[in-house]
Amino acid sequence: MTTDLKLVVGLGNPGAKYAGTRHNIGFMALELLGERSGFSFRQQAKLHGLAADTGVGEQRLRLLMPQTYMNDSGRAIRAALDWFGLEPHQLLVLVDDMDLPLGRLRLRAQGSAGGHNGLRSTIQHLGTQAFPRLRIGIGAPAQNPAERRARTVSHVLGPFSKAEQPFVGAVLDAVLDGIQRLQHQSFERAGTWINGFRYDLESVD
Repeated sequence: MTTDLKLVVGLGNPGAKYAGTRHNIGFMALELLGERSGFSFRQQAKLHGLAADTGVGEQRLRLLMPQTYMNDSGRAIRAALDWFGLEPHQLLVLVDDMDLPLGRLRLRAQGSAGGHNGLRSTIQHLGTQAFPRLRIGIGAPAQNPAERRARTVSHVLGPFSKAEQPFVGAVLDAVLDGIQRLQHQSFERAGTWINGFRYDLESVD
C-alpha cells in the first residue's frame, strides 16, 4: 500500500539573508524540485507562504515554503491543511537536523520536536506529533556540549562551506528521490531506503 502523501512543506526562514543556510535546507530541497520540474512558487497570503504544485491526479503534490519564519511555521502548515482539506498523515515536513551528520537522512511517521523550533510550532498548531517528517542532517558545530550550545545559532544560520557542497548536492538529490518513493511505495519501504542513505566523500570516486 502506498502512502497518501499530498503536501510537502520545506522549513526555513524567508529573505536573502537566510538563503542557502543550513536552517533552510528544507527550502533548498523544494527550490531544487521547482527548478527540475519547471514550476515556480507564488506567494499565497492565505497560506502564509510560497506555494506551488506538481503532478496531476493522484500524483498531485502541494508544496509549501512558509514565510512566517521558522518559529511560527506551524501557522502556515495548519492553514494549508485546512485550505486543501488534508489530514496530518498526508503531510511531509522537510526539516534540518543538527543531530544527524551531513550526508544522512531520517524519516519518521511521528515524534517530538527534538529541540527544533519549526517542529515545535507545527506540533502546537496541529495539536499532534503524528505527522511524517524527513530530518535532513546538517551536522553539529562541535562535539563538546558547551561549545555546541555556544555555536548553535551561528552554525544553523550560517552557509554550507565549499567542502560541504558535494554533500549538500547529494543529500538534496536523495530528498527528492525519497519524496518520489513516498508517492509510489509504502511508507516502510520508502523509509528503509531513505534511512539507509549515506553519503561520504570516502565512498565516492
